[in-house]
Amino acid sequence: MDRARSLNLEHVSPCRLKDTEISRRPATAAAEEAATLARMRRWYFARKPDAGFVLTDFPATLLQAKVFDEWLETRAEALDAIIPGAGCPVPVLEHYRTLGYETGLNPSLPA
Repeated sequence: MDRARSLNLEHVSPCRLKDTEISRRPATAAAEEAATLARMRRWYFARKPDAGFVLTDFPATLLQAKVFDEWLETRAEALDAIIPGAGCPVPVLEHYRTLGYETGLNPSLPA
């Protein structure tokens, strides 16, 4: 993360975006998922196309990963790298491994 900071990249987390909103807690997991995708979509499509970014805690589900892939395709953008954290869900990890992105820099994750 320190290296990313030195590159002057925008660091984005759904939790940080949520903290800026005042709303009632969604009643269901599906509502929480929809709210997270809506926040991240607003951020993603509002940013400058050539601006770099580092995401933490997103995508946290396979659905989020697939939706994020669609956003990238819509803007004709691509990821440079995926560096999964220790809490990365296995389906998300497998999704990005299938796409050839997962770097394997975190030895504590399942192979």
